[in-house]
Amino acid sequence: MHKIINSDQIQQLIAGEESAFDAIYEMYCEKVYRLAFRFLKDREQSEEIVQECFINLWMSREKLNPEGNMWLYIYVIAKRLSLNALRQICQSREFADKLINRIVTSHNDTEEDLLVNELEKFTEKIINKLPKQQQLIFRLSRVEHLSHKEIADQLQISPNTVKNHMVEALKTLRSHLQYSDLIYFAVLFFWI
Repeated sequence: MHKIINSDQIQQLIAGEESAFDAIYEMYCEKVYRLAFRFLKDREQSEEIVQECFINLWMSREKLNPEGNMWLYIYVIAKRLSLNALRQICQSREFADKLINRIVTSHNDTEEDLLVNELEKFTEKIINKLPKQQQLIFRLSRVEHLSHKEIADQLQISPNTVKNHMVEALKTLRSHLQYSDLIYFAVLFFWI
């Protein structure tokens, strides 16, 4: 059974209790590693991200909300560190070439499916909050892969109305996905 970090443990972490930190580290270090590896495709760099992430958590523990979602907080730190490392890699052509090779040779469907699945669930919640017409148009476009004209014909509305609904739907999604960077947005809308 999967254990959950409760508000008492977060309160203990805020107070500087190492046992609470150790419990949180044990629970999330593997998830942070998988997230970092998803971006960097490098064991050593991913392990460094794990260390940096938990150092950041410890250093900023007093800012934590005891009622907050610990994984979400750790996820945001880990993702930002991974993306920063990725940006640094991409500034060097040699490292960028190595990264591309690693991506090609170390494709892992299980990790990728897990991340995409988490992202899909989160996005589905946001989509379900859209107005009904926007939901329908968004799903026809992104799930059924219909063009704006095909959607317009099917719903007997103008292509311009379809476009306006898509613009509004994407705007809503972007505002809810403000912690997600361009790479996640690309995964969500172009790889699924």
